[in-house]
Amino acid sequence: MKCPFCSFEESKVIDSRPTDEGERIRRRRECMSCGKRFTTYEIIESVPIVVVKKDKSREVFDRDKLFNGMMRACEKRPVSVDVIERAIDDIEAEIQNSLDREVTSVKIGELVMDKLKEIDEVAYVRFASVYRQFKDINTFMSELKKLLIEE
Repeated sequence: MKCPFCSFEESKVIDSRPTDEGERIRRRRECMSCGKRFTTYEIIESVPIVVVKKDKSREVFDRDKLFNGMMRACEKRPVSVDVIERAIDDIEAEIQNSLDREVTSVKIGELVMDKLKEIDEVAYVRFASVYRQFKDINTFMSELKKLLIEE
């Protein structure tokens, strides 16, 4: 951190505390060269994730959309909202931890299907049938056979 008085690049933190909202950290610093004190504020940088859809259009990642899709797949199934929220947290963390700021909707769909396969097989098949756009009963049966073979 560059000193605002003498432009020296080293300072030490004397005091650190969150601001009222808890959104930022206030730091009191002392310049290692001139000894003057100054205050800095530290915030978390939020870089939005952009979803590249199948038609090549782009939109900002929407957690609610993911939640709604998974809730629809889990409708009338013994799956709690907490389980779905944790799965979404895992999916979102995996996307955030990748170095890319853009992710394809196909990748998100695959991540959702992997989670649903662990949570509830019926919900997985429901989601897969919409996501993979099963054309007929044969495509549906081949997906079910894959699921049975994996067990």
